[in-house]
Amino acid sequence: MNIKVLGTGCAKCISLERVTQQAVDELNINATIEKVEDIQKIMEYGILRTPGLVINNQVVLSGQVPKVKELKELLTKYQ
Repeated sequence: MNIKVLGTGCAKCISLERVTQQAVDELNINATIEKVEDIQKIMEYGILRTPGLVINNQVVLSGQVPKVKELKELLTKYQ
């Protein structure tokens, strides 16, 4: 699974990266988590608010940091 956390380094972006890693660890999923901070690359995904989360090249959320439980549901859904 390929996961990208889109964000320029704000507190919410850092938090999303942290809870994403926690959810991946708890689900014991084989995943690569990449942090995308380049604004041009972020814009290519068409999100209007950061942070954003991309799973297997599909934008699954933007502008929020879900709880670990919600993130685990997303990871399971888009696996």
